[in-house]
Amino acid sequence: MHGALWSTDKALAMQDIQREGIIPLSLKRDAVKASLWRSQHCSDLMQQLATLLQAGLTLSEGLTLLSEQHPSAQWQALLQDMAVRLAQGSPLSEAMSEWPEVFPPLYPATIRAGEMTGRLEHCCFHLARQQQAQQRLAQKVAKALRYPLVVILLAVAVIIGMCGFVLPEFAQIYRTFNTPLPTLTRMVMALSVWVERAFPLLAGLILSPLLLRPLMRRSGRWPWWKAAILRRIPVLAALRRGQMLSHIFMVLALSQRAGVPFLQGLESVETTLSCPWWRHVIRQIHDAVAQGKPIWQAFEDSGAFTPLCRQLIRTGETSGALDAMLENLAHYYDEQTHHLADNLAALLEPVLLAVTGGIIGTLVVAMYLPVFHLGDAISGAGMG
Repeated sequence: MHGALWSTDKALAMQDIQREGIIPLSLKRDAVKASLWRSQHCSDLMQQLATLLQAGLTLSEGLTLLSEQHPSAQWQALLQDMAVRLAQGSPLSEAMSEWPEVFPPLYPATIRAGEMTGRLEHCCFHLARQQQAQQRLAQKVAKALRYPLVVILLAVAVIIGMCGFVLPEFAQIYRTFNTPLPTLTRMVMALSVWVERAFPLLAGLILSPLLLRPLMRRSGRWPWWKAAILRRIPVLAALRRGQMLSHIFMVLALSQRAGVPFLQGLESVETTLSCPWWRHVIRQIHDAVAQGKPIWQAFEDSGAFTPLCRQLIRTGETSGALDAMLENLAHYYDEQTHHLADNLAALLEPVLLAVTGGIIGTLVVAMYLPVFHLGDAISGAGMG
């Protein structure tokens, strides 16, 4: 028999095990891996828990069963700890709140609403679907942006390699002939000389983002600078904006359907956003609504949302169907961003191929153009 237990101290872990009437033969300490606290695992857990609740199991039984079946000892210990808290009388939302590094505030807020309304399994299903939809969208956006970045980096590497290593060899060969070089070749040779001299600087500029990344992450201003840069790049800005709007409206719709007050839903949105600029926008809307402004007016005053957003929110607020309108907006921006991400590679591929092909083709022509001139010069000398 083996198992996992969450404890801050080995001696305390031994006491907890013996208190259960178990005599451990060995006790091994495992390091906590933050990489295992991924959002995908949390959403999968919610879906499995909702299924077990619908099957008639209690929360404590469901968590114990999930703990026994989970392949990760780290998750086994966490789920077992939550099951113990439930057995001691704590609600699931409170048990989740004890693990903020694992469960974002949206999780305990939604679960708390489910506990209050008696629709816990329904809230778990909605939460799992919302999180899975956001994960699929984030993966698609990342995949769409990865392709052009890889192509550009490869093109830059080829150009630097040709200008820094290949062209200088051709230059040495051409210098043995006392024949004037074509203008294009002279221009490329000058570029090659410059690249050769500035190669350490160019290599440093290319590698600097990777080397400075830890420092930039520790800087409090870097997330703001990053957000400002992304908002000024047309295609990236559209993708990022669609992803953020889909996330905001999906979380708000989920909160409304679960019976969470709108202000608390805005707080959940704010804590789940990675972009500081959007967190600031949501905080402004929260403060405006708290002061008595209509919801649609607060969204309009923020200046960050489209007329479609403001119109549908106003309609939903007036008709009492705000949750449905928020869900419609979430689906609209989700589909729009999926469509843009699907088409991004198809739109950029011919442009990137044309640009990189043109640059590399120019370099190749510049290298071999003197060969034809040398042939003409030799033919002219032979005729003379």
